[in-house]
Amino acid sequence: MLGGAVGVVWLVLPVMTINAEAPVAASRDGAVAGAGRHGQREAEGGSGADLVLPLVAVGGVGVLAGYGYVRRTRRGRTRTTPGVAVVSPQPPVTPLPVLERQAGAALVQADDCLRTSRAELAFVQARFGDTAVEPFARALRDAERELSAAFAIRLRYDRGVPEPNEEAARRQALAGIVGRCAEAGRRLDTEAPAFDQLRSLERELDDALGVAEVRFRELAGRTGGVDATLADLHSRHPAPAASITTVTGYVEQAKDRLVFATTHLNQARQATDLEHTGEAIRSLRAAEGAISQADTFLNDVDRLANSLAAAAELVPATLTGAEAEIATATATARATAGTTAGPLRTHLAHAHATLAAVREELTRDRPDDHDPLDALRRIVQAVLPLGGTRDGVLGAAAWLVARNDVGSADGFIATHRGAVGVEARTRLAEATLLLTTDPAAADVPALEARESAEQDVRVHGNPYAGAADEHTSGVGGAVLGGILLGEDPDGGPPLTFGGPATRKRRALPPT
Repeated sequence: MLGGAVGVVWLVLPVMTINAEAPVAASRDGAVAGAGRHGQREAEGGSGADLVLPLVAVGGVGVLAGYGYVRRTRRGRTRTTPGVAVVSPQPPVTPLPVLERQAGAALVQADDCLRTSRAELAFVQARFGDTAVEPFARALRDAERELSAAFAIRLRYDRGVPEPNEEAARRQALAGIVGRCAEAGRRLDTEAPAFDQLRSLERELDDALGVAEVRFRELAGRTGGVDATLADLHSRHPAPAASITTVTGYVEQAKDRLVFATTHLNQARQATDLEHTGEAIRSLRAAEGAISQADTFLNDVDRLANSLAAAAELVPATLTGAEAEIATATATARATAGTTAGPLRTHLAHAHATLAAVREELTRDRPDDHDPLDALRRIVQAVLPLGGTRDGVLGAAAWLVARNDVGSADGFIATHRGAVGVEARTRLAEATLLLTTDPAAADVPALEARESAEQDVRVHGNPYAGAADEHTSGVGGAVLGGILLGEDPDGGPPLTFGGPATRKRRALPPT
């Protein structure tokens, strides 16, 4: 801009300085006019030469100004701040807690898919036999292995492996969990079309309804006997028998699922008669899910009754085995000096006190007042720190207790999975693994799994409480049990065999 101004001044300057030394007055005198015309000719003779250089200068300045403008325009397109190079924006880094929640959600969803698929497969197996369903049973086993591996990563992650300060490695571990869960779901999704083809519900719905109705009638006939079993357990093992509380109300919940199943079996029949096939299939799937969970509730009561009976028979032998372990540990403590003797003596004192308390319970007027499963648990937990063998009668006692507690946690999660989160499922996975490798250590995570699941259910509540009309009867329990997805006021669609991509394929078509 300064160069342009200089050029303009240079161009105008000669005009401004013509005859500057002899100004011409405004007069009509001829002499003066003649003199003026003479001076003008002299000026015109020199003005052409005087204007050449200024014009060249102005032209050069214009070229330079145009070049500068183009250059500034191009620079403005590639940077926002003068002198600062533009860097391509990097994608934001997902915070670790968000990744942890995503991994937890993937575990819950994969576990739900497996449980739903396993339950529906049982109905198909009852109709078509083992050979016909083997491809789908194999897919389930493959998915179970993937999910077990995902839970194993989660267990190591919870224990600090990788270390909390190794963020990259922990991110990789979480990605591994999500990847394993995705593979489990993909394995089930892959088999879903063939599974539907085998069931052929669109063409053979009557046969499938017949299988479900037979199973329903069997369970309805069992409820009275199981109710009597539970009443007997309560009479022989009154409160505070901890084991009994784990199945309190189970018969009522089984009946609730059967009421729901009755409603949907009837709806399925009516829809079939009207040739509303899609509606009939959805009602059938809802009924099948409820029937499966009613079976779980009743089986859990029978399982506990059998476990209590076996534990009652095993308590005396377990006491004898524990006393032998205490005697061995006592001899070791007497022969041991130094730092190891103190902790061993502490464990011995605790073991003596525990065995004395159990024996006192057995000598009461009503020995059934005690909880034999709890007695075995206390004996095993008191004696194992003494460092003795985990075989023999103590090992059998540990396995019986752990098997019952794992079954209790698994049944509760299966029938309340619509509300149960990842922590309870992770503890159950840990207990299930330990049941085959170290039964004595499986009991604690099994109890933690059940406790965590119960807490989840209490927090979740029942959003369908108070709905008493026939259409919504039992909907709250069905949503809580994960039979219905809970997306709509009527409970949402029933879930079916498959992974995340196919498990909702029986939902109503979008309107």
